[in-house]
Amino acid sequence: MALFVINFLTGGLTLIYLFVVLFFRRGWLIIRPFHKKAESFHTTVTVLIAARNEEANIGDTIDDIQAQDYPSGLFELIVIDDHSSDRTSEIIAGYADQGVTLIRLNEKEPLNSYKKKAIAEGIERSRSELIITTDADCRMSKSWLSTIISYYEINKPKMISSPVIYHQENSFFERLQTLEFLYLIGLGASSIGNKIPSTCNGANLAYRRDVFLELGGFKGIDDLASGDDELLLHKVVDQYPDGVGFCKSYDAVVFTTAKSTLRGFISQRKRWASKSTRYKNKSIVALGVTIWLFNLMLLISALGTFIEPSLWQVFVYSLLVKMFGEFAFLLPVVKFARRKELINYLPLLSIVHIIYMIYIGVVGNSGKYVWKDRLVR
Repeated sequence: MALFVINFLTGGLTLIYLFVVLFFRRGWLIIRPFHKKAESFHTTVTVLIAARNEEANIGDTIDDIQAQDYPSGLFELIVIDDHSSDRTSEIIAGYADQGVTLIRLNEKEPLNSYKKKAIAEGIERSRSELIITTDADCRMSKSWLSTIISYYEINKPKMISSPVIYHQENSFFERLQTLEFLYLIGLGASSIGNKIPSTCNGANLAYRRDVFLELGGFKGIDDLASGDDELLLHKVVDQYPDGVGFCKSYDAVVFTTAKSTLRGFISQRKRWASKSTRYKNKSIVALGVTIWLFNLMLLISALGTFIEPSLWQVFVYSLLVKMFGEFAFLLPVVKFARRKELINYLPLLSIVHIIYMIYIGVVGNSGKYVWKDRLVR
């Protein structure tokens, strides 16, 4: 009886997973590649960066933003220093004569969401029509801003999610992360293409300032350390179901780096997973639970082969179907990212992903974690 239940659940969840991943592929392909069309612009923009202990990176990020080909009179850069203990504030202040605004958080009482507080402070200072957030360790081409604004002026969305890609990998572990991260970016884009926006990344996110204020900003989600991107996305979708777009352009890409250590990677993913139970759309939560159960059944089938060898066939069948679906989804995504060679890591990633998904699904929603030298939840 137990063997039948394992076979039935594993087989059924495998078919569901295949359908879901192919649905992701559909969503990605629906979104047409975007090419900048505007020669002149009229949108005022504030680029916001919340920075904490980023002395090694913040200068390069500011330089990239200052070098944008977008009219300098139409955009400003505000950097909010989140209680850094290094030279981050000093470096930012050095750009004051280039129009870069520095805000120093000076909260006396502990907060659980310093990043949301930092972004809210920046938005309060801004008077621009559009807000674009990025991170203090990101790099971008000179056409980054003009491409996103061109998309905004043509399509008139309330919020724009744009791609984030890892680069400058120094190890096999980091290249594996890049492929896994492309899966996440592709998933977020495909959910927008399928008209059920679910995920985005605050390292490359734009939204109308008036919409942010209309929705009460981060009110209602400010008790969680993470979620300045996805939970805000869900607030926007709840009010404007068709108001979110994805700027599918390589010129709109923001580049960042993978985590060099397993501990850093796990801490980051725990932070990302911690917000999943707060999604307003419970069907997205249900989908996440279903995918988690699929991976759990794969592991049970694999371990069960030591007791019942016939389970090996079920495990191999399900794993091959999993790899096929992920290959079909990821191939166009890695082509867009100009990292097609990473698809060679998919067989290994598909296997490692089983353990990773089970583990993160548990620890990401149970307890606290350390981020930026702070214990948060």
